[in-house]
Amino acid sequence: MNVSIGREFEEFVREKVASGDYASASEVVRDGLRILREKEALFEARIRSLNGEIQKGIDQAEAGQSRDGEEVLAELRARLLARMT
Repeated sequence: MNVSIGREFEEFVREKVASGDYASASEVVRDGLRILREKEALFEARIRSLNGEIQKGIDQAEAGQSRDGEEVLAELRARLLARMT
């Protein structure tokens, strides 16, 4: 597989190999792809977690376990004021 990465990345790869951090350009690219894969996996896990939290809120609201937004904000303001005094 041949890939064009542009001058900026070519120079970066050369610097990494020259520094001794990597033995070859292929190693640098493989490491970059591993990091990208890990980043995407973390992103997907975070999305699944957020979707679970959203569903939890929906389930609580449907079960009548929700509170009025203005009531919650008033309570938070009171707590903040209490901490400031």
